[in-house]
Parts: sequence; C-alpha cells; structure tokens
Amino acid sequence: MKISVLGSGAFGTALAISLSTGENSITLWGRNPKQVTAFSQDRENKDRLPNCPFPTSLCVTSDLELACDADAILIAVPTQSLRKFVEENHKYLQRKTLIACCKGFDMETGKGPVDMLKNASDQAAILTGPSFANDIARGLPTALTLACEQAELGIALQNQLTSKNIRLYRTHDVIGAELGGGLKNVIAIGCGAAIGAGLGESARAALMTRGFAEMRRLAAALGGRDTTLCGLSGFGDLSLTCMSEQSRNFRYGLQLGQGRDFKENTTVEGKFTAQAALTKADKLGLDVPVTRSVSDLVTGKKDLETLLAALLARPQKEE
Repeated sequence: MKISVLGSGAFGTALAISLSTGENSITLWGRNPKQVTAFSQDRENKDRLPNCPFPTSLCVTSDLELACDADAILIAVPTQSLRKFVEENHKYLQRKTLIACCKGFDMETGKGPVDMLKNASDQAAILTGPSFANDIARGLPTALTLACEQAELGIALQNQLTSKNIRLYRTHDVIGAELGGGLKNVIAIGCGAAIGAGLGESARAALMTRGFAEMRRLAAALGGRDTTLCGLSGFGDLSLTCMSEQSRNFRYGLQLGQGRDFKENTTVEGKFTAQAALTKADKLGLDVPVTRSVSDLVTGKKDLETLLAALLARPQKEE
C-alpha cells in the first residue's frame, strides 16, 4: 500500500518515520525543495527532529502531484493553513482518502479539520491523541485515536496506519475527537501561564479539571460523545499537553506567565482555537470561564493578574 504524508514539520516527519517501519511504501512531502534535498542528503530532518534518522525505505519529495499518487494521504499542515491548502491543491486531493493530522478549528469558518478535507473528498478522517513527535520518531509506544464517520473506511485505516510503536483506537465520533484535540491546547496555555506565573501545581490541577469540564460541556452541546472526551483524544491529550514543556502550547503559556515573548518559529494552535471555541460557546450560551480567560490572555485584552482575580471572584457553585 502507498501512503503519503504531506507536511514535513515535526509531526509529519515523525509519522512518516514510524510508518516506514512496516510493509507499506511511505512518501514524505515538503513544500521547500531545498529542505527536501537536505532531507535526502542527511536522511533526517535536522531542523525539526534532529538525531531521528529516516528509514532507508522512506522516500522524500517536493513534487505534490507525485506524493498524492497514494492510497491514503495524511495531511500534517497547521490547522489555520489547511483550508487554503485543500483549496489550492483540490485537483490532487479530490476523491482521495485523506487523514487530517492537525488540531483546532479554522478561525474564519469555525470548521474542524475533517470538514475542511471534505471540500476535496468524502473519504476523510482525523488522527489525534496524546503524542509528541519526538516520541513517535524514536519508536516509543504511542496510542492515538482515529476518528472516521465511515465504519468500513475507519477499520481499513486502523489496520493500515498501525505501526510497530503506534496503536490506534477507532471511533466514528469525529466531532468529539476534534473538540478534544483542539480544546486541550487552550487549557494547556492556561496551565502554562499558571506555572510560569508561579501559581503552583494546585492551580494547574484546578485549571485542568475545570477546563476539562468545559471541554465536555462544549462537546455535548455540539453533538460529541462524552466517552470520546474521556478517552485518548480528550482527557489523554489534555493530560500530556498540560503537564509537559514538550508541548508548544504549554511552553507558550509558560512564557506568557513569565512575562516573556514567545520567539519559537512554530505554530501555537491553542491561540487560534481559544478564540474559535469562545465564539462557538457564546453562540450556544455556554459558560466557559477558563476558555474565555485564555482567549483574553492571548489576544491581550486582559493581563494574567486581572484574569486570575476574576476567576477567583466567580460566584460559588456546586461541582
């Protein structure tokens, strides 16, 4: 079977490395020809995943048409770039089996990754869950959620995308999987800010717990299943992202809490998801104080001290 990974950032590269350990033919596509030439020469992605060598069977290319000649295409581009990527490359992606490997919601439309992929193909799914690219690339055990509305396609993809170190759990609840994967980044920014400001582990635990309640509340209102939010793509991803500095969203919050600028050349999806999620919650009339606070923080509407005081001054309530 031919599988291509479009997007040569850390996560896309890691998936390509892991999948290359099996019997499938794997191709990694990058948009920058010079970068792809370096991949071919170095047999690793020195910028994003140093010291994680490419298997000899992994092919790399900057030719998108060639890369899209595949049975399954994993698309690992930032969520805020996905809609435009699908529109611009519709002729290569149409009627293909497409799997989104990103988290969050489009700022302009509010759509999740699967809905954006459906602009090119009805055969769409999403791969999400608790994972760091470095762990996957190094062959460390990782469990992920594969969400696909079509039962037969989901079963086929589960078999095809399982590797020696990646175990996949299947669900048809795309809404729940997308919300879990997107919203956990919002909560992670809040947790990072709390730790960065020296508020302590108890504050982190409180934000995680109350943030998780908001995730479940929003998912229920939008048609997601609570069991999905309590699984890998929800609670599992939340736990990993809120507890480790390997998470870019947590690091971003950490530096906000420390009063420092975030200078890393990497996408922080939680910044955009916070605003998109707040828009969804407001339309539904849902109370989401943690999400609102993170949105206000990342947009500069309020500072951390003001937000903390407002959260602590909220009316008493039953859990």
